[in-house]
Amino acid sequence: MNYQNVAGALLLIAGVVVIMGIITAEATYPGYSTSGNDISDLGASRPPNSIIKQPAATIFAATLAVGGVLLIAGAYFIYRGVGTGRVVTVLSLLLALFGVSALGVAAFNGSTEGSLAIHTLFSLLAFTIGGIAAIVSYGVLRAPFRYLAVILGVIALAGLVISVIYGDANPIFGLIGPGGAERWIVYPSVMWLIGFGGYLMGHSQHDQGNAVRSSR
Repeated sequence: MNYQNVAGALLLIAGVVVIMGIITAEATYPGYSTSGNDISDLGASRPPNSIIKQPAATIFAATLAVGGVLLIAGAYFIYRGVGTGRVVTVLSLLLALFGVSALGVAAFNGSTEGSLAIHTLFSLLAFTIGGIAAIVSYGVLRAPFRYLAVILGVIALAGLVISVIYGDANPIFGLIGPGGAERWIVYPSVMWLIGFGGYLMGHSQHDQGNAVRSSR
């Protein structure tokens, strides 16, 4: 078995599932606004008086659950098949945590005060880990994608930092709303997953030139 190719397929599928799942959930949610609504509203709006729309909520939860499992599996195959060294180990752990955080968001939809704190924690973990993982992948990639991965990671983390610092006064909200700002945090990491998955499938570790480098 070519573990690297399997890892790439799993990560690419995870990214596609997340994007298409969110789009599908949005399409089945009456009156949903990508500018005014958070992504998590697809599962449940914030309490009190939380609103859960079906089938959007089920689609959203299933999307994150499937994506989380695929990420954890992809992390295992990266550890087994993408070179050796500390960078690969760290990247594998980050991807596994990324998957666990997605599962956490799916399990705790934030519809009650008790679950909202847990939901927020897992969401922040996913936002942070996704951006960091993209940057760390620099150590196992070759140009030009290694630079694109860092750019996507920096965009995700910068969006998160701005949102944390400014809160509801986030200057970006005036342009694209809270939902749009959140997508600038989430989607760069998902796009990196798709790109990274395709990269791994297209470069065997044994290819001439050793396209995916072992990192120490």
